[in-house]
Amino acid sequence: MSDTNLSGLKVVYVEDDPDIRAVAELSLGDVAKFDVRLCASGKEALELFEEFKPDLVLLDVMMPGLDGPQTLRALRKQEGMDSVPVIFMTARLQPEEVDEYLRLGAIGVIPKPFDPMTLGDQIRAMISG
Repeated sequence: MSDTNLSGLKVVYVEDDPDIRAVAELSLGDVAKFDVRLCASGKEALELFEEFKPDLVLLDVMMPGLDGPQTLRALRKQEGMDSVPVIFMTARLQPEEVDEYLRLGAIGVIPKPFDPMTLGDQIRAMISG
Protein backbone atom coordinates (compact mmCIF):
# COMPACT_ATOMS: atom_id res chain seq x y z
CA MET A 1 0.00 0.00 0.00
CA SER A 2 2.98 2.29 -0.42
CA ASP A 3 1.60 3.74 -3.66
CA THR A 4 0.14 7.09 -2.54
CA ASN A 5 -2.52 6.82 -5.24
CA LEU A 6 -3.47 3.35 -3.96
CA SER A 7 -4.69 2.36 -7.43
CA GLY A 8 -5.43 -1.37 -7.46
CA LEU A 9 -6.00 -1.46 -3.69
CA LYS A 10 -7.82 -4.72 -2.90
CA VAL A 11 -11.06 -3.71 -1.18
CA VAL A 12 -13.96 -5.77 0.15
CA TYR A 13 -17.20 -3.85 0.72
CA VAL A 14 -19.79 -5.64 2.86
CA GLU A 15 -23.25 -4.12 2.35
CA ASP A 16 -26.66 -5.81 2.41
CA ASP A 17 -28.45 -3.17 0.27
CA PRO A 18 -28.09 -4.09 -3.44
CA ASP A 19 -28.57 -0.48 -4.61
CA ILE A 20 -25.78 0.79 -2.36
CA ARG A 21 -23.55 -2.09 -3.51
CA ALA A 22 -24.14 -1.09 -7.15
CA VAL A 23 -23.22 2.55 -6.51
CA ALA A 24 -20.20 1.50 -4.44
CA GLU A 25 -18.98 -0.84 -7.18
CA LEU A 26 -18.94 2.03 -9.69
CA SER A 27 -17.43 4.42 -7.17
CA LEU A 28 -14.70 2.12 -5.89
CA GLY A 29 -13.94 0.32 -9.15
CA ASP A 30 -14.49 2.79 -11.98
CA VAL A 31 -13.81 6.09 -10.19
CA ALA A 32 -11.24 5.13 -7.52
CA LYS A 33 -9.65 2.30 -9.57
CA PHE A 34 -9.64 -0.11 -6.62
CA ASP A 35 -9.84 -3.88 -7.11
CA VAL A 36 -13.20 -4.27 -5.36
CA ARG A 37 -15.19 -7.29 -4.28
CA LEU A 38 -18.73 -6.88 -2.97
CA CYS A 39 -20.42 -9.04 -0.36
CA ALA A 40 -24.08 -8.98 0.64
CA SER A 41 -23.46 -10.33 4.16
CA GLY A 42 -20.87 -10.73 6.86
CA LYS A 43 -20.95 -14.50 6.36
CA GLU A 44 -20.23 -14.10 2.63
CA ALA A 45 -17.37 -11.73 3.42
CA LEU A 46 -15.77 -14.11 5.91
CA GLU A 47 -15.73 -16.79 3.22
CA LEU A 48 -14.18 -14.39 0.69
CA PHE A 49 -11.42 -13.00 2.94
CA GLU A 50 -9.37 -16.18 2.90
CA GLU A 51 -9.04 -16.32 -0.90
CA PHE A 52 -9.07 -12.60 -1.77
CA LYS A 53 -6.85 -11.28 1.07
CA PRO A 54 -8.01 -7.64 0.92
CA ASP A 55 -5.88 -4.60 1.73
CA LEU A 56 -8.96 -2.89 3.19
CA VAL A 57 -12.44 -3.86 4.38
CA LEU A 58 -15.45 -1.52 4.25
CA LEU A 59 -18.28 -2.63 6.52
CA ASP A 60 -21.89 -1.59 6.76
CA VAL A 61 -22.93 -1.51 10.43
CA MET A 62 -26.54 -2.70 10.24
CA MET A 63 -26.96 -6.00 8.39
CA PRO A 64 -29.09 -9.07 9.01
CA GLY A 65 -27.28 -12.08 10.45
CA LEU A 66 -23.78 -10.88 11.26
CA ASP A 67 -23.79 -7.10 11.63
CA GLY A 68 -20.70 -5.00 10.90
CA PRO A 69 -19.18 -5.13 14.41
CA GLN A 70 -19.73 -8.91 14.61
CA THR A 71 -18.17 -9.33 11.17
CA LEU A 72 -15.14 -7.29 12.28
CA ARG A 73 -14.68 -9.46 15.39
CA ALA A 74 -14.87 -12.63 13.26
CA LEU A 75 -12.51 -11.15 10.67
CA ARG A 76 -9.87 -10.48 13.32
CA LYS A 77 -9.88 -14.19 14.22
CA GLN A 78 -8.95 -15.25 10.68
CA GLU A 79 -5.30 -15.91 9.92
CA GLY A 80 -3.56 -12.88 8.42
CA MET A 81 -6.58 -10.62 8.85
CA ASP A 82 -5.77 -9.17 12.27
CA SER A 83 -4.10 -6.05 10.88
CA VAL A 84 -6.18 -5.33 7.76
CA PRO A 85 -7.62 -1.80 8.02
CA VAL A 86 -11.40 -1.60 8.42
CA ILE A 87 -13.65 1.40 7.78
CA PHE A 88 -17.30 1.39 8.80
CA MET A 89 -19.81 2.96 6.42
CA THR A 90 -23.02 3.88 8.21
CA ALA A 91 -25.77 6.37 8.88
CA ARG A 92 -25.40 5.57 12.61
CA LEU A 93 -23.15 8.45 13.57
CA GLN A 94 -23.94 9.35 17.18
CA PRO A 95 -20.63 10.14 18.95
CA GLU A 96 -20.95 7.10 21.23
CA GLU A 97 -21.57 4.87 18.19
CA VAL A 98 -18.53 6.23 16.34
CA ASP A 99 -16.42 5.80 19.50
CA GLU A 100 -17.53 2.16 19.67
CA TYR A 101 -16.55 1.53 16.01
CA LEU A 102 -13.11 2.98 16.67
CA ARG A 103 -12.75 0.95 19.89
CA LEU A 104 -13.47 -2.17 17.84
CA GLY A 105 -10.44 -1.32 15.72
CA ALA A 106 -11.83 0.60 12.74
CA ILE A 107 -9.52 3.25 11.30
CA GLY A 108 -12.49 5.49 10.49
CA VAL A 109 -16.15 5.93 9.71
CA ILE A 110 -17.63 7.17 6.44
CA PRO A 111 -21.17 8.59 6.69
CA LYS A 112 -23.94 7.23 4.51
CA PRO A 113 -25.18 8.33 2.16
CA PHE A 114 -21.69 8.75 0.70
CA ASP A 115 -20.63 10.79 -2.31
CA PRO A 116 -19.65 8.26 -5.00
CA MET A 117 -17.30 10.74 -6.68
CA THR A 118 -15.24 11.36 -3.51
CA LEU A 119 -15.48 7.99 -1.74
CA GLY A 120 -12.11 6.81 -3.04
CA ASP A 121 -10.45 10.03 -1.88
CA GLN A 122 -12.00 9.69 1.58
CA ILE A 123 -10.65 6.14 1.82
CA ARG A 124 -7.19 7.19 0.60
CA ALA A 125 -7.08 9.94 3.25
CA MET A 126 -8.01 7.52 6.03
CA ILE A 127 -5.46 4.91 4.96
CA SER A 128 -2.72 7.50 4.61
CA GLY A 129 -3.38 8.65 8.15
